Amino acid sequence: MSALRFAAVGPLTSLDATARRALFDRNTTTDDAVRERTRTVLARVRAEGDAALLAYAREFDGATLDRLEVPRDAWEAALTSLDATLRRALERAAANIRRVHEAFRPEPREVATPDGAIIGRRPDPLARVGVYAPGGRATYPSSLLMGAVPARVAGVREVIVCSPPDARGAPSAVLLAAAAIAGVDRVFAVGGAGAVAAMAYGTASIPAVDRIVGPGNAYVAEAKLQVSGRVGIDSPAGPSELLVLADASATPAVVAREMLAQAEHDPVAAVVLVTDSDALATEVRRELESRVDAEPRADVIRAAFAARGGILTVESLVDAVEFANAWAAEHLLLAVAPAVEGRVLAELRGAGTVFIGETASVAFGDYMSGANHVLPTGGLARIWSGLSTLDFVRWTTWQRIDREAARRLADDVDTFARAEGLPAHAAAARQWGGA
Repeated sequence: MSALRFAAVGPLTSLDATARRALFDRNTTTDDAVRERTRTVLARVRAEGDAALLAYAREFDGATLDRLEVPRDAWEAALTSLDATLRRALERAAANIRRVHEAFRPEPREVATPDGAIIGRRPDPLARVGVYAPGGRATYPSSLLMGAVPARVAGVREVIVCSPPDARGAPSAVLLAAAAIAGVDRVFAVGGAGAVAAMAYGTASIPAVDRIVGPGNAYVAEAKLQVSGRVGIDSPAGPSELLVLADASATPAVVAREMLAQAEHDPVAAVVLVTDSDALATEVRRELESRVDAEPRADVIRAAFAARGGILTVESLVDAVEFANAWAAEHLLLAVAPAVEGRVLAELRGAGTVFIGETASVAFGDYMSGANHVLPTGGLARIWSGLSTLDFVRWTTWQRIDREAARRLADDVDTFARAEGLPAHAAAARQWGGA
């Protein structure tokens, strides 16, 4: 086979504009055809409801449905018949997700200002959340758990799942089993942009939700963006990303395996190694070359490295951190000497999640560690965070201002209001002033 090609190789400082653009331009914006087709689907579902969804099931999924909702006994049966080993893994993953997200559940707080005002803030669970679970060529029960379990932990009253039907007329058995384990309320055999439209606008069968979470193809991602003015969505997501930040202490074979694992996701997955060790860079490339042809998804891996892969060297870990914060990876594997792990971690500001130490495989985070794997991509980790219980609440703020606090605040509020040309505001505050 031919040698592996990478979008960028060599010293970071020597990259030309084209190579740098290939690394940093991971924009997930879809093309005009996807946008227009998605807009058409959204409009039709909003106008025709269930009838449109049934028609799309025939057109896109080859399924003729007599109803959209999958009865609970079907998912319970799927759970009962699930391979015991797989069931145990799903249940363990759900338990870990629950434990981790319970630990970081938001809590109400109150604070007193020096003037005596009491300001409080309380997280209120959303009433209803929709979880999208991909089907067809890609079936991810792990993503269903990552969306549904934190919603339950946050106290969401109703959690529904939409997933495309197969030719039998239902989502895959493993997805139905995962829905049962997660304790969702309802499951619907609906996929693609139509599912997003149904959850955003509501139909006779599918209730409208407050927030839609979960990964999907380009049409699902575009649909979520188009309905985001009406419902909440999770962070915009695209192809998988991995940045390995490593020094000379890292094991080349381990780094190579991690890069192969993330590159096999998608032909446009972004996988980059940045190291201050020329020797490590050389050895990792050699490992990748020797292993890639044995991978069942070798063609996908080769395409990913050629499109958005890189092996880059820097003068120091300070330079590596600067690159990491600018590149803002979905996943960052920190494979450096233990003596400097803490210092480097403290400087990292732009990653969806950081895996500390080479034993912390990204695959553990994908399935079992309990941290959420629904993460921002395309450099948006600069401003977005991974899915958490915070995504399933909205906040109520209250202000308790007694007579004494009002007296202390009145004069300055009067001054502010008059400066802004709002005399009624000034009068409302001034009535509580004085001795």
